[in-house]
Amino acid sequence: MQGRRKAREVALQILFQADVGNLPIDEAVEVTLADLPDLDETTRQYAAALAKGVWSHRKELDAHLRSAAPHWSVERMASVDRNLLRIALYEILFVDDVPCPVAINEAVELAKEYGGAESRRFVNGVLGAIVRKLGLT
Repeated sequence: MQGRRKAREVALQILFQADVGNLPIDEAVEVTLADLPDLDETTRQYAAALAKGVWSHRKELDAHLRSAAPHWSVERMASVDRNLLRIALYEILFVDDVPCPVAINEAVELAKEYGGAESRRFVNGVLGAIVRKLGLT
């Protein structure tokens, strides 16, 4: 088993395809997973479920992002940052077995790896603001 971090990385790739590449989410899942033949089934399933869940709830997730980062339009955020925020927020709100600090930490770690120079701070700050606003701390 490759684990949930790998699944989050793959979900980020899927969401990038859907978001920036304008692919329908099912096609983005199919294309991305086809490029990863060595990915184990558990990781594939979690990545696909995570990406599809984020995509289907993105309006609600983006509303939370807007409220926490009022000086940044969601559309203006870097695609990697926007989708990492969506993934973490989706896990916080909809995935029962992912504790809030784990979702935030995973997003920050992935931001360090895939985002820009300020992505880590931005992702951590926005998620922290949302969690405080929702009373989840």
